[in-house]
Amino acid sequence: MARVTERIEQTLEREAPSWDIRPVPPEHRLLGSLDFAVLWGDLSIGLLVLLTGALLVPALGLPTALVAIVVGSVIGCVPLALVGLAGARQGVPGMVLFRPVLGVRGSYLPSVLNIAQLVGWTGFELWAMALVASQMSKRLFGFSNYWLWLAVVAVLCALLALGGPILVIRRWLERFGAWVVAAVALWITIRVLTTSNLTLIWHAHGQGGLGFWLAVDLVIAQPVSWLPLVADYNRFARSNTSSVAGTFWGYAVGNVWFYALGALLVLGAGLSDTTPAGIGQAIASLAGGGIVLLALLVGETDEAFADIYSAAVSSQNLTTHIKQRWAVVAIALAGAGLAVWLGLRPTVALGNYESFLFLLGSVFVPLFGVFVADYFLLRRRSAGEATLRWRALVAWIVGFLVYQWSVPTGPLGIQHAMKTVLHGWLHLPFPLAHSAAGASIPAFAAALGFYLLISFRNQRLRPDVGGRL
Repeated sequence: MARVTERIEQTLEREAPSWDIRPVPPEHRLLGSLDFAVLWGDLSIGLLVLLTGALLVPALGLPTALVAIVVGSVIGCVPLALVGLAGARQGVPGMVLFRPVLGVRGSYLPSVLNIAQLVGWTGFELWAMALVASQMSKRLFGFSNYWLWLAVVAVLCALLALGGPILVIRRWLERFGAWVVAAVALWITIRVLTTSNLTLIWHAHGQGGLGFWLAVDLVIAQPVSWLPLVADYNRFARSNTSSVAGTFWGYAVGNVWFYALGALLVLGAGLSDTTPAGIGQAIASLAGGGIVLLALLVGETDEAFADIYSAAVSSQNLTTHIKQRWAVVAIALAGAGLAVWLGLRPTVALGNYESFLFLLGSVFVPLFGVFVADYFLLRRRSAGEATLRWRALVAWIVGFLVYQWSVPTGPLGIQHAMKTVLHGWLHLPFPLAHSAAGASIPAFAAALGFYLLISFRNQRLRPDVGGRL
């Protein structure tokens, strides 16, 4: 037994060393295009992606929803691949990439926000998995217990996070997990397409209540939520090309597929209960029972693994004294605690989910705008001695406020203050263009443009310091 334990520990250390925020040495950069396509393709599909796709219809007709899905997936996956490229170049995790942009101490703010969003995602993932597992156990074994399954999935996802990305990709996803999920997803898709009246649902008109660009924002929110995480995995890339190609195509294909499948489940399968439990019930009835649900649960564990692992890595940007394995345990417990709260309030959970997606977009879309301006346009790659770059922080806030102006989904205090200032004092329309233009593109453009403007102005005023902010 001692020899077995020793061999497991040696394997973990060899294939998944506990890198904190140090650059990954070349000999440990083992992942290629296929690895990233499998990883990001698997992370792009899951129960919550189906749930988000179901939010698009019947407000939009199916043709319009599909266009929104494709447009949102392409727009969202471009920044995902670009941040992955930066991670592959520098060999560091996502939060360290923001040190040159915001300063060392300035990077603490996105680190804290990222940990908060990942605890939220972990809670939603565990909540969804426990609900579907209860449906599965009821069909297979004749009993259902949300709390028991919550404990089981929380422990399983924490163990995967302890294993690390290379071990999970090479030993779990590529050998088993990704292919099982892809096969089951294909079977569900075939069943939906062959049992639905496609002509009828294709020509059904949307009922309104959700504009096209708001729908695009909902689609963008999924890949954008991975922006702070992508470099945590792509720092293990063998080459820049493999990082970009595998990440973009893997995530884009999976995102389009499952958003569209979620929409088809509502329209074609007559789904009225758009909760994870309702989606699980519809899939089980349509595609063959509890075994299908079990396979979907296998796929969902990878999303929770990534959330827990990256939250632990982000915490190490705050201080290297944090041990990664203890951070994994702490994040898993926090996510499980949130899932307990969501389990007691399922209606509140579903109502908060859409707002949660928009709120994530308002935080991370403008942050990416600042990052693109700094890393790709101004080509600043070193943090130097700056502890806080106020201009980058101000540009980020400007982008956040533009997003909230376009689609007010943040804290009520922010919404009330913005409405008072913009609509009450300045007599500007609130929300901007009645939200018809969406929020992601205006917020990204505002953050990027404002940051470039003040950067060039600062460079003209202080040419002796090379425009350092």
